[in-house]
Amino acid sequence: MYAFDYQRPGSRADAVRAAQGEARYLAGGQSIVQAMKLRLSSPERMVDLGGIADLRAIKQDGANLVIGAMATHGAVAASLEVKRAIPALAELAELIGDPMVRNMGTLGGSIANADPAADYPAALVALGATVQTDRRSIAAEAFFTGLYETALEPGELVVAVSFPQPQRAAYSKLRQPASRFALVGVFVSQGAGGVRVAVTGAGSTVFRLKPMEDALAKRFAPESLAQISVPTDNLNGDIHGSATYRAAMIKVLAQKAVAAAASRAGESK
Repeated sequence: MYAFDYQRPGSRADAVRAAQGEARYLAGGQSIVQAMKLRLSSPERMVDLGGIADLRAIKQDGANLVIGAMATHGAVAASLEVKRAIPALAELAELIGDPMVRNMGTLGGSIANADPAADYPAALVALGATVQTDRRSIAAEAFFTGLYETALEPGELVVAVSFPQPQRAAYSKLRQPASRFALVGVFVSQGAGGVRVAVTGAGSTVFRLKPMEDALAKRFAPESLAQISVPTDNLNGDIHGSATYRAAMIKVLAQKAVAAAASRAGESK
């Protein structure tokens, strides 16, 4: 690991000031620290966000659930606010990694890293979430731009994510046994913005499936997806599964997610 300057600011403003130049924010450290150990990343300065308490808040704001960037996966999974507003999001967080990862990894760190097999991107896109930074608000679909790429500018700090509360939603995931990342994960939601289906793990970044959305808009049931074929273009293929296999699993997992979501009378309480 390369030498670097370490700072632990106590406020957002101090964090942004410290992040000038060749600096990286340190959230849960589940990705960046490993990359530094392997000498794949060598920032001159690490700005630890762990001392900024207000970045961990989880609260209801009108019709939206707002989760601070430094909320850990474990906190999201255990939060009564999340379970009341969007149970599927709490369930997704519970599926991330193992207890150590869930107690250290954060929502903001995960989405900023934009791993193609991460779980949260599917939730953000399917729920029509908005990423709030110290500079602006970014729609989830505009936030994830490619393989490990986002719309964030240098030094821009993710503050929170605002999730519209759906009528119903569910997430279904095929886990890679060792890493527990998603070989394929499908998040389905139905709400004020209509039906949305978002897929993670199968491509270079999260994406929506409009044919499935259109079919489910007519009838929200697993059977509505029976005749839909998922194209293999631009899907990942590796030792864990071919593009053809992932395409088949997208359909299977989407049907499972729809069945789980349909079994809920509604998520608004």
